[in-house]
Amino acid sequence: MKILYHHRTASKDGQAVHIEEMIASLRALGHEVRVVAPGGESAPQDKARMGDDVGWVQRLRARLPKWVYELLELGYSLLAYRRLAQAAREFRPDAIYERYNLYLLAGLLLKRRTGLPLLLEVNAPLADERERFGGLALPRLARWAEGVVWRGADMVLPVTRVLGEMVAARGVPQDRLMVVPNGINQEHFAEAPSPQAAKAQLDWPDALVLGFTGFVRDWHGMDRVIRWMASPSAPVNARLLLVGDGPAREDLEALARSLNLGERVRFTGVISRDDVPRHVAAFDIALQPAVVAYASPLKLFEYLALSKAIVAPRQPNIEEVLEDGRNALLFDPAQPDALEALLARLAHDATLREQLGQGAGATIARLNLTWLGNAERVVALARSLRDAPASTLGDAKA
Repeated sequence: MKILYHHRTASKDGQAVHIEEMIASLRALGHEVRVVAPGGESAPQDKARMGDDVGWVQRLRARLPKWVYELLELGYSLLAYRRLAQAAREFRPDAIYERYNLYLLAGLLLKRRTGLPLLLEVNAPLADERERFGGLALPRLARWAEGVVWRGADMVLPVTRVLGEMVAARGVPQDRLMVVPNGINQEHFAEAPSPQAAKAQLDWPDALVLGFTGFVRDWHGMDRVIRWMASPSAPVNARLLLVGDGPAREDLEALARSLNLGERVRFTGVISRDDVPRHVAAFDIALQPAVVAYASPLKLFEYLALSKAIVAPRQPNIEEVLEDGRNALLFDPAQPDALEALLARLAHDATLREQLGQGAGATIARLNLTWLGNAERVVALARSLRDAPASTLGDAKA
């Protein structure tokens, strides 16, 4: 098939991983992919860096009034549409695959003009998310744009069932929804060193390593882990490795210093994606202390791929992948000290860590949580939409 892939993402964080892996997987299956994006096709995967972000976008957002920035986002849809339309004329695709972003209407406009089926990947309810975390000056316009795109797509691909329920509540029929969670490139993690070798590279040969990967924010709850590290229930050989960077780093480092943890807590800063497996390989306990209710955290799939004992909150989106006692230990996020109790239990029980690690390692194959598997699902959908009578395709509603 020929797939026209459209996105508006410029960052080099987990979003870039998702984009690059899906494109590579579609091509690995023998399909042609034409990418339309702000800076052209994404940079090669080995250029992406864990925990990186795009500073110029953040600076622009900070300097402009919110309503001006949002209107610029909406206006960008016209520029993106022109690029998409040109690519469609040259490439003659069978389907459009678009990564949803707020105020991005280009894919829908092209679908309406050409009749090409539109598959829409949705990773978050961005109107709600931005109003809650970053603020929206034009919430009614944002929700209108979001609803139009969601209802206008021929198939919406949310990353969790929880998110799928949110999309359905906005008027998208269940038969136009299919959950496609994040995945893993198993080849990328196949060359990871043994835990012993990975710890030796960190100069922590005898340590019990707790680890976290990604762009760390205040709400991730890593302050709780650092405070636990200074408590009597933490083994003296416990070490905490935070792989990546983020806005919470400075405060977390200050907290670690105030607790006299010294080298027991270490940030790698921004690293190449190629370096992620050798760091995760060192983990004895892999951490997901908090997560928004609808997300499919990429780090979980990295932890699973390397057979790590995982600690995560017990909530519906997490339980779509993790099962308490089988491939993770899950805690009640509303219960005080529940996370700390599980950390203490797991830190002092090597047998339990081994059992959970084995369960984690089996999860990828059991649930087919790979980017190639995701690409196969997308292609099957695209084929069915391409071959369907025109009257059965999605009807956009205002």
